[in-house]
Amino acid sequence: MYYFDEITDRRNTSSLKWDVGKDELPMWVADMDFKTAPCVIEAIKKRTENGVFGYSVVPREWNEAVAGWWERRHGYRPDENSIIFSTGVIPTISSAVRKLTTPNENVLIQTPVYNIFFNSIINNGCRPLENRLIYENGEYRIDFEDLEKKLSDPQTTLMILCNPHNPIGKIWDSETLSKIGNLCKKYHVTVISDEIHCDLTDPGKSYVPFASVSDVCREISITCVAPTKAFNIAGLQTSAVIVPDENLRHKVNRAINTDEVAEPNAFAIDAAIAAFNKGEEWLDELRIYIYDNKCYVRKFIEENIPEIHVTDSEATYLMWMDVSGLCDTGDFHVRLRKATGLYVSGGKQYGGESDNFIRINVACPMETVREGMKRLYEGVKMLRE
Repeated sequence: MYYFDEITDRRNTSSLKWDVGKDELPMWVADMDFKTAPCVIEAIKKRTENGVFGYSVVPREWNEAVAGWWERRHGYRPDENSIIFSTGVIPTISSAVRKLTTPNENVLIQTPVYNIFFNSIINNGCRPLENRLIYENGEYRIDFEDLEKKLSDPQTTLMILCNPHNPIGKIWDSETLSKIGNLCKKYHVTVISDEIHCDLTDPGKSYVPFASVSDVCREISITCVAPTKAFNIAGLQTSAVIVPDENLRHKVNRAINTDEVAEPNAFAIDAAIAAFNKGEEWLDELRIYIYDNKCYVRKFIEENIPEIHVTDSEATYLMWMDVSGLCDTGDFHVRLRKATGLYVSGGKQYGGESDNFIRINVACPMETVREGMKRLYEGVKMLRE
């Protein structure tokens, strides 16, 4: 049994998440307030004891650990030779956009989606092309008619897929992924699949790697994965890129090497190997704890703040909430923070018709979750009055 109720004081640690006012409670950016798995801490300590932190290489053991993890956890074993080290998913996506597009081309995204995708596209001179997800009866689905129309535009050369999808927490099934793959193949569009949240599915739920669905999906895909979300080690800058097609892999390899995001720091490799080889039991207990947090939040809101609708979710520790029943000005998160100190993410930055949504991170001890819900209730009460 692992202990996830421990409160770790993260203030004054140069934490992006916790560099806030002393009375504020941050439940916004996607990192967890849990200490990482003991096996990862042990691996870092062992590396530290060596005392020399020079340049590092990527040993074959790392490729084996990544491939073994995906085989055991997700039923898909990528060829070890198709796996490339990178310092992060977003650096990889940005490098791939630079390498695989020319200025003014379209990069398709399915909004609402992780806001930094917009940066990776716009900062590289391309245009984000939104295939807006359809929101009906509190659930999301893909508008395939619109998707095909936008993929068929000769200016659309790249698609960034998010699976599981951040912020809505949806796991795309095999049929959906196959349909996306076939459309992209038809219109000569390469798919970058961001699967960084894949290990944080609800208990009993599993995700489907895009590259595992068919030969078509495998040949046109660049899959970005990492232990950083699941094991809360984003600050160690460690990720993997899986590119089965040899020619496409060469381009991606050149892209990340040109941008100098292909070399590990002194801890990135050992931490990842420890997580993938020894972290399964810890992760399974973590998933149950996070799921319980999500259930608590959902029940609390249903009973106390029925004007808020929590969308259905199968993965991630992020909860996507429709607050249009309370506020239709798009600034609910701003007013909530000012009134109660509860810091959540506003929906507008994720694109689509998301102004009246908020995203809350519940990857924290239950005590923190309860405090967050208390503040949310207080904020709503003030708004009602």
